[in-house]
Amino acid sequence: MERLFRLSNEQWSRIEPLLPARRDPRGRAPKPHRRIVEALIWLLRTGAPWRDLPRAYGPWQSVYTRFSRWNLAGAWTRMLEALARERDEDGYIIDSTIVRAHQDSAGAKGGALRKSGVRAVVCPPRSTRS
Repeated sequence: MERLFRLSNEQWSRIEPLLPARRDPRGRAPKPHRRIVEALIWLLRTGAPWRDLPRAYGPWQSVYTRFSRWNLAGAWTRMLEALARERDEDGYIIDSTIVRAHQDSAGAKGGALRKSGVRAVVCPPRSTRS
């Protein structure tokens, strides 16, 4: 049994107007956006490669092509920004004063992180647009 991801009608009603119009210059009716978005969310949640996309979502090549086109057109950025604005403008900040360190992070020689070769990743600050 495949564990598929399905958007509720309420979720879809919020996302659908933010997506590009459904049109195909060759005259064919394009695959529905909803199935493509559900496939992309499934991929993000599972971390699976494109080729492991369940058949219920259609060919992985179709999902990848739509994702790439939307990405080049900036549709994802516009959609995510619009959805973020729907929130009450509440933000969450993780500060070092509220994060509890693991016992191996106290600087002892040969801690678990040093042995695993994991290094800290520093993300650049997000730009704030008005």
